Amino acid sequence: MWNNLSLRARLFLPLGAMFLGAIILGAISLNFFAATQLIEENEPATRSAKLVAEALNSALRTSANPQQTLDAFGRSLGEAEAIQFRRAGTTVSIRPPEDIRTPFGKVPRWFIHLLTVPEIGASFPVMVGTDHVADIVFAPDLSADLYEKWIGFLAIAISGAGLILFTGLIAYFTVGAALQPLRELGAGLTRIREGKYDDLIAVSGPPEIRKGSEEANELTRTLGQLSQDNRNLLRKIVSLQDDERRDLARELHDELGPLLFGIRANAVALLDAIAPDKADLDVSVQGVLQSVEALQHANRRILDRLRPLYIQELGVEKSIETLLQNARSQAPALRLTSRVDPGLAEVDGILSQTVYRVIQEGVTNILRHAKARSANIEAAIERDHLTVEISDDGVGFPHDNAFGRGLTGMHERVRALGGTLQFLREGQRTYVRCRLPAGEMR
Repeated sequence: MWNNLSLRARLFLPLGAMFLGAIILGAISLNFFAATQLIEENEPATRSAKLVAEALNSALRTSANPQQTLDAFGRSLGEAEAIQFRRAGTTVSIRPPEDIRTPFGKVPRWFIHLLTVPEIGASFPVMVGTDHVADIVFAPDLSADLYEKWIGFLAIAISGAGLILFTGLIAYFTVGAALQPLRELGAGLTRIREGKYDDLIAVSGPPEIRKGSEEANELTRTLGQLSQDNRNLLRKIVSLQDDERRDLARELHDELGPLLFGIRANAVALLDAIAPDKADLDVSVQGVLQSVEALQHANRRILDRLRPLYIQELGVEKSIETLLQNARSQAPALRLTSRVDPGLAEVDGILSQTVYRVIQEGVTNILRHAKARSANIEAAIERDHLTVEISDDGVGFPHDNAFGRGLTGMHERVRALGGTLQFLREGQRTYVRCRLPAGEMR
């Protein structure tokens, strides 16, 4: 439980417990010493009552009429506040006053009963001869003492509560001043973990936190520079790969294409020159012609994968549509839908090629491995990002999720542009989601 508490709670709970304990200890101390203090404060008056009783006893021993002297003393003493005259057989009980008012209200009964000491009254016998005829009783009025003790208790409680509040406010703002830089430091570290190196951490707070923020900012700058260098290197690698693909496509187109065309033309000419009685030769030439045509179709497919010339000639939207048309012709049973943002034509060459390659590889995987009945391709520009989503209702990825050459190349291209690539299985559909920054490439 303690580990789940916030820093403020961890600070306030011990402080509150400490001050509450101090208040309770003060109340216990007040109650413990109150009885002794009350007795000590009233000890002189107790001695006075004893002297009065001794003087009365002495007067009664020398009086000719003790009863008359006793009655006269009782009338003369009256109802004194502390020293009282009580005939023998009457009971004197010292009860605490029930209505003591202070500037803060009445003293509560529980406090009066808590502090009153019943044994505080002292009685001294009055003797006529051997007969116990009366008592001189010391029965003080404790109102003033209880008033004082209650005010003292309130002072302790109010001081403690005020100190708790004042300390709590200081701790609240002190912790708040330290927590805000810590939150900013935590948010900055989260951005670093997510690969966002543009926003530096605000340097504020105590020196220890400022030092940590400065070190984190240095780490952010270093990682940002390394990330930029890595992206530049990957972009260069991808660009070199595209150049190599272009050169290879040109070689295939310029060298292999004419040769295949020549073989086909010669096969057609040979087919026309074969005599009608040479049926076996006619079949052989027909086979050669079909093989050449198959080679020409394979050469065109390889050229399309090596270098999609449609992007430069027709734009990325038309190129993707041509790619999907070819896919539909290869798998007539596959229901293939698409939605491509026309604004993709405004992005630069390497970004448009990456979009095309991601869609090309995704569609190829669907045709080869997914066994899907339907697939959907979406490509759109959202503010400063470009998103591509390819989904199908096929069998999904293998359990080991091992990337082949195509997916690895797709991932490298996306990383080169500072984007992200996700492969998900949600419900009964498989998703390939690509997100690329497009703000600087439009």
